[in-house]
Amino acid sequence: MNGNRFGRLFQVTTYGESHGDAMGVTVSGVPAGVELDEDAIQAQLDRRKPGQSMITTSRGEPDEVVVNSGVQDGYTTGTPIGMVIQNKDARSGKYEPYVTAPRPSHGDYTYSAKFGTRNWGGGGRSSARETVNWVAAGAVAEQVLDASEYDVAIKAHVNRIGDVEADEVSFDQLLERSEENDVRCADPEAAAEMQELIEEYQEEGDSIGGSIYFECRGVPRGLGAPRFDGFPSRLGRAMFSIPATTAVEFGLGKEAAAVTGSERNEDWTFDDGESFEHVESEADDPVPVGNDHGGLQGGITTGEPIYGEATWHAPTSIPKKQRSADWETGEEKEIQVVGRHDPVLPPRAVPVVEAMLYCTVLDFMLLAGRINPDRVDGNPGQYDTEYHPSSPRNE
Repeated sequence: MNGNRFGRLFQVTTYGESHGDAMGVTVSGVPAGVELDEDAIQAQLDRRKPGQSMITTSRGEPDEVVVNSGVQDGYTTGTPIGMVIQNKDARSGKYEPYVTAPRPSHGDYTYSAKFGTRNWGGGGRSSARETVNWVAAGAVAEQVLDASEYDVAIKAHVNRIGDVEADEVSFDQLLERSEENDVRCADPEAAAEMQELIEEYQEEGDSIGGSIYFECRGVPRGLGAPRFDGFPSRLGRAMFSIPATTAVEFGLGKEAAAVTGSERNEDWTFDDGESFEHVESEADDPVPVGNDHGGLQGGITTGEPIYGEATWHAPTSIPKKQRSADWETGEEKEIQVVGRHDPVLPPRAVPVVEAMLYCTVLDFMLLAGRINPDRVDGNPGQYDTEYHPSSPRNE
């Protein structure tokens, strides 16, 4: 099975199944000299883990991460970082009825058709549980960016659940409000309506979809390339990799279909040193007047905020009775998916979106030489550093 690695220089390789022994990730391309805070990695995993509110699955996973390579005395060494998260609360027995009678709209049949076998407990490799690895990798990428000279800030929030849509919010409001409620919506009034709607579907034994708005600030201009290695091309691939993603947009997104060229085109002006604090530019640099492009032109970053939206369909595991076809018995049968499942996905997907943004931005920064891929201080050849280990014999 291919497709388990993401990134060019900052490479994330994962393994594990939903009800397997453990989830794991190897992160290659982390420069040496980053003081790695394992508690900060755990804090991001805690944002994604199940059982954190009444509108998430009740599966009791602590998601405790163990960093077992790539770090010496608290600093990264430049070698691959290995992280493992044990599965503690797997209950595979409830999935036995679906071994040969696939659940509607899951990967059960397609996996079996492709490989002739599959790990059926909890959906195996197709489960969104696998994103725990991505969040751990994203937490590492965030710390590498924080240790660099660049001031990159990334935040996302749930901007829609069903037909309830949040008002537009500022980046500061995203930072201040999005973690104040279970829905992770920075518009408090909309968050309350979303919560009520989710609970209604939950009581009916059903689920509902939604979307997430994301924004990146402090990303320098000139990252990316035309065509297949464009920043939006690879970021879109990262977002579509998240289970249940059905659409990804940048800037105006699908609304651009109803906007004329003269309306969407952004005039150029010069940075006056005061009006473009949100843009990564210097005084007298040419800068676009608007940002309907979402910080991306020609597949390359402009220095403006990168923003967009990703959409998720409703969770497919629902308690309502549905029909399946058992290929072993040749019978059509009524099934009811029992177990512990999320009634909505975006609230727990917010840290996953942010993680993939951090991974993508760092990978492009390394590819462009903005961050030295060997050492975060950019001084290869110098061994006398604050993070070099001392000999015990010299003490």
